[in-house]
Amino acid sequence: MRKSKSILGMRVDVSSLPSAVSILDDFVRQGIGRYVCVSNVHMCMESFDDINFRELVNASDLVVPDGKPLVWAQSLLGVKDANQVRGMDLMLTLCEHAAKEGFPIGLYGATSVILSKLEKNLQDRFMGIQIASVIAPPFRALTAQENDQYINQITDAGVRILFVGIGCPKQERWMAENKSNLNCVMLGVGAAFDFIAGQKHHAPDWMQAIGLEWLFRLLCEPRRLWKRYMKQNPRFVWYFLKQLLSEKIKSKK
Repeated sequence: MRKSKSILGMRVDVSSLPSAVSILDDFVRQGIGRYVCVSNVHMCMESFDDINFRELVNASDLVVPDGKPLVWAQSLLGVKDANQVRGMDLMLTLCEHAAKEGFPIGLYGATSVILSKLEKNLQDRFMGIQIASVIAPPFRALTAQENDQYINQITDAGVRILFVGIGCPKQERWMAENKSNLNCVMLGVGAAFDFIAGQKHHAPDWMQAIGLEWLFRLLCEPRRLWKRYMKQNPRFVWYFLKQLLSEKIKSKK
């Protein structure tokens, strides 16, 4: 049984990049619908504020800690082997694995322009990768007919690993709703599409190492991200400190 830790009520599995790839390889070979959440502070606070979304995340097949603060939180809660599993790193490593094993992949999300660049960059980077389905859904709620069409397209293409990049919490809800309709492994990777396509820049390594990747992204996209980070990050720190204090008090009784 995998080890996990609850952070503000949201399950976060104790993982590493190699162990996550090994688990996902097993999932792919089983050939049934599964979904993976790539968690960060934003997802944690969405989960904290919405019990239905929390249940959806907690019911997923794997929750990896993409955000450095969640790794620190796991460590403070007593997890000695806590590791960060960044969504982009997981996507790239899985693409390399898929190319070697012959697993067809699918891309669902973003725009047709970004998907075209993403597809080319993946093909240039991983020789023999099979990109079987590429879908840029509209930026609105889908009709039932549209969703069925996309599900059929993914299934007919034989996709075994589907990367979903339509943003949290939309992508997690879409994966959960369609798990029973698909026989592939879905991963909600958010902005990884933009990074790998070259549309967005990475934070410097030193900022990533000290957990300031969020600040770099905020400085790059202040109008879009200021509310998320300025509202949710302080709330996360406050409520997590309350959880940590409560658990320490319980452990001393």
